[in-house]
Amino acid sequence: MIEVEHLTKNYGPRSAVKDLSFQINQGEVVGFLGPNGAGKSTTMNILTCILPATEGKARVCGFDTFEQSMEIRKVIGYLPETPPLYQDMVVDKFLAFSAGLRHVPRKKISAAVDRVLQQCGLGDVRHRIIGRLSKGYQQRVGLAQAMIHDPKILILDEPTIGLDPIQIIEIRKLIQELGKAHTILLSSHILPEVTQICQRVIIINEGEIVAMDTLDGLNASMRHSRRLELKVRQPADGIQAKLEGLGRVISVQMRGQNLFVIESEPDAHLQDEVARMALDQQWGIEELKPMDMTLEDIFLKLTTEEKEVREVQA
Repeated sequence: MIEVEHLTKNYGPRSAVKDLSFQINQGEVVGFLGPNGAGKSTTMNILTCILPATEGKARVCGFDTFEQSMEIRKVIGYLPETPPLYQDMVVDKFLAFSAGLRHVPRKKISAAVDRVLQQCGLGDVRHRIIGRLSKGYQQRVGLAQAMIHDPKILILDEPTIGLDPIQIIEIRKLIQELGKAHTILLSSHILPEVTQICQRVIIINEGEIVAMDTLDGLNASMRHSRRLELKVRQPADGIQAKLEGLGRVISVQMRGQNLFVIESEPDAHLQDEVARMALDQQWGIEELKPMDMTLEDIFLKLTTEEKEVREVQA
């Protein structure tokens, strides 16, 4: 559905994106991650034909972003970071206006408006002025205008920015539902949100791709050790030292009197050994579980630690 080959965008001497190449297949929900200034919005603006690339190619549904921009606009829906809303218009009138701009046939506009009002949970506010709606409802209207022509692909740039926790949950559920029928490219700074919604992630830093995989794949490729979390009922002296004495243990962190994080060599499997020791010593096991790297761990490692390594090497 989306093919990017050696994409570069320069602003004078500065490169916003550098030689990006990736693919997004039909039906995928892909998270597009990176720090501020990494090039996410620039890439999305190229894919939505707002900006031309300096070098390379991008195709959406087989159409070239430079030569066939009008064809691409028919098959994508775009929600930029700031929703493109007319604050003084009524919700359903604005959506009908958006449908006309998207060349929805006049006889089908009313049905299209009703469809997105239902999908986005806007039925109760359809006759209200957009500027008087909450930020969460305005974000829903922004999503509705992106979907009004029933596009194959949705490109969403920070769709939950500035929302309160309840609004974030509502928009997140909506995007999850949309992912069942649309291909979605989603940019977000809320990493747990990406974990819940997306099947795959692309991480860019300073305009370059630093990782592209499923979360499980990233976890496996970046795992240089294994971690276990042990929680016991009976705090006792010497637990940390005894755990450190196990073979192939790299370190043991004590987090309070009852909780320990055991880091071991990557091919070590210490669950049984730790469980036996805890039973023999009568510590009282409350919980013993493996700890995977979170998306936040992976993101920070790729965008912060590796940048520091490059700077030291330079």
